[in-house]
Amino acid sequence: MTVSPVAAHVLTRAEWEPLAAAHAARADALTAGRRQRASRGQRHAIEDFLYEYYPAKPAQLRRWHPGPGIVLEDAPEHAGWRFYRDDAGSTSVDVDSFLRDRGTTVGWIEGLLTRTASRTASFGCFGLHEWAMVYRMDEDDRRHPLPLRLGAAATDEVVENHPIRCSHFDAFRFFTPEAQPLNELQPTRETTPAMEQPGCLHGNMDLYKWAFKLAPAIASSLTLDAFELALDVRQVDMQASPYDVSSYGLDPIAIETPEGKRAYVERQREFAARGDVLRSRLLDAIRSLRDVTER
Repeated sequence: MTVSPVAAHVLTRAEWEPLAAAHAARADALTAGRRQRASRGQRHAIEDFLYEYYPAKPAQLRRWHPGPGIVLEDAPEHAGWRFYRDDAGSTSVDVDSFLRDRGTTVGWIEGLLTRTASRTASFGCFGLHEWAMVYRMDEDDRRHPLPLRLGAAATDEVVENHPIRCSHFDAFRFFTPEAQPLNELQPTRETTPAMEQPGCLHGNMDLYKWAFKLAPAIASSLTLDAFELALDVRQVDMQASPYDVSSYGLDPIAIETPEGKRAYVERQREFAARGDVLRSRLLDAIRSLRDVTER
């Protein structure tokens, strides 16, 4: 459902309850594997990253937020949530309260997304950030329990024989000390808005992080769309990594070969296109907050 951010739209419980149920069902389907593994105390070297590196839990993802400009009738559940207000049984997102508390964060996210969207995507990194994270590292210190597909020595050779061009600080900061000087770029937390580019897999995964930080002031459907992209990106990120992911039924993307490089760039371009759409939707959602406060 598309609703003008300027004109408030009122939904009766009979109208909004099925929307909330459908959202919860979609979230449950996307997080089913994580919840089942958690109940058995099992781990997943690929998907668990999305629940440990990013802050959202499955229960939080299944919460339905209609977004600003939507008024829910008979919604005591929402009335008790943070950044909602209730007026005689009519409940809506309290945009003023949200912006008072999160305005600085919202402005930073808007600036980052705007600057990223203005840049031309770069597709020459070939996912070597994951390789740089294990360069000359002892087996016991690796982030994942999976074996290296080529072995330690051959993995190090791939790093040494390829230019490293990682622009994403939250990937670069996990490079081994020996790998960091090999990176052509030296990103920092402070330079993130100046260096983020729309072809970066991790930058596109982070669209999910920004969506979650904007909740409940954006529609939950946008957050789940960003989460779906993050799931897909994370799988390719690990397929192109030095790790052997065959135990998860996945084929490697052998970026050390010309064929693997072409396959990686093809997926990277696909993710960049999806990321462009989500980035634009997030920016529209941020700008709509001002429309609500100016009504």
